[in-house]
Amino acid sequence: MQINQHARLSTAPMMDWTDRHCRYFHRQITRQALLYTEMVTAPALVRGGAVHLLQFHANEHPVALQLGGSDPRELAQAARLGAEAGYDEINLNVGCPSDRVQSGTFGAVLMKSPELVARCVVAMKSEVDVPVTVKCRIGVDNQEPEQILPEFIKQVQDAGCDHLVIHARKAWLQGLSPKENRDIPPLDYALVLEMAHRFPDLPMSINGGIESLDLAEELIAGGMTGAMIGRAAYHRPWDLLSEVDRRIFGTETPPVSREEVIDRMRPYIADHLEQGGKLHQITRHMLGLFAGQPGARTWRRVLSEKANRPESGVALLDEALERMQDPDRLAG
Repeated sequence: MQINQHARLSTAPMMDWTDRHCRYFHRQITRQALLYTEMVTAPALVRGGAVHLLQFHANEHPVALQLGGSDPRELAQAARLGAEAGYDEINLNVGCPSDRVQSGTFGAVLMKSPELVARCVVAMKSEVDVPVTVKCRIGVDNQEPEQILPEFIKQVQDAGCDHLVIHARKAWLQGLSPKENRDIPPLDYALVLEMAHRFPDLPMSINGGIESLDLAEELIAGGMTGAMIGRAAYHRPWDLLSEVDRRIFGTETPPVSREEVIDRMRPYIADHLEQGGKLHQITRHMLGLFAGQPGARTWRRVLSEKANRPESGVALLDEALERMQDPDRLAG
C-alpha cells in the first residue's frame, strides 16, 4: 500500500473551481498540501481524446488527478494517461451527486455498487505505479451509513485502495441540488472517525465542513490520517493554507505573506497572457486572498470589474493593491 505523505492536508476537488490556475495559486501559499484537480471523466479522456484536460504546471506538485467513471477498463486507461502525464496520485470520484454525473452512472451513485468500485480500483492499480485512492460519501439516499459504509470500505480496501477520503455527509441523489448536498445533510464526523479506528490499515482522510486548521488538527489527532479542506480554502486561501506547512507538516519555513503570493503569481500571469489567455481566468481564484482584511472588498471589486477587460494585465494587481490602501479612490 502506497501512502502519499502530503495527504495529511489536502484541498478538495471542486468542479469549476480547482482548475490548474487555482492550483498554481494555492501552491504559492503552501508547498506541502496535496492539491486535487477538478473531476475529469474517463470517457472524455479515453473516448473523447481530451488529454488537454490533464495539463498542469510542474510547480503544482504534489497534485492528484480525480477521475470520474464506472467502467473498469476505461478508468484503467484514463489512470494510465494521468500517470503518464505526471500526476502523483489517481483518485476515483464516488461522491459527486450532480445529475450529469448520475446519468453517467458514476459519482455518488456508485456507493450503491461497492463491488463495481472495487473492480475499478483493481483495474486502475493494474495500470499505474502511483497511489490509487477513492473519495466517497458515508452513504446515499435511504442507505444507513452505519450499515453500508463498513462493507464499502472493506471492499475497496481488499481491492488495494491506497487511501480513502470520506466526505462525512450523505448524498441525496433526488430532491437536493449539488449545492444543497454540500450543506443540508448533517455531518457525521463520529462515524468517519469510527471507521478510521475499525480499519487501521487503510489510510483515511476526512472531508466536509472543515473551515479551520484547528478542526483539521483535531480530527487528525482523533485518528484520521489526514483532513481535506474544500470551500474554506478557496474563499479564504491565505487564512487556511499559509500555516499548513508549519502546523500540519512541521516545516520551519515561515508563512509567505499575501504580497509575496502576488509577486509569485506575476510571472505566471504574464506567461498566461502571452499565450493568449485572459487575466480573469487566473484572478477569479485570487479574490479571497485578503478575506477578512481591511480593503478586501476593494481588492475583490477592482479585480472583478476590470480583469475581463482586454487591456487588463499584471498591472491590475498593483492597482488593486493601491486602491486597498486608499479605498476612496475606487469611486474614480
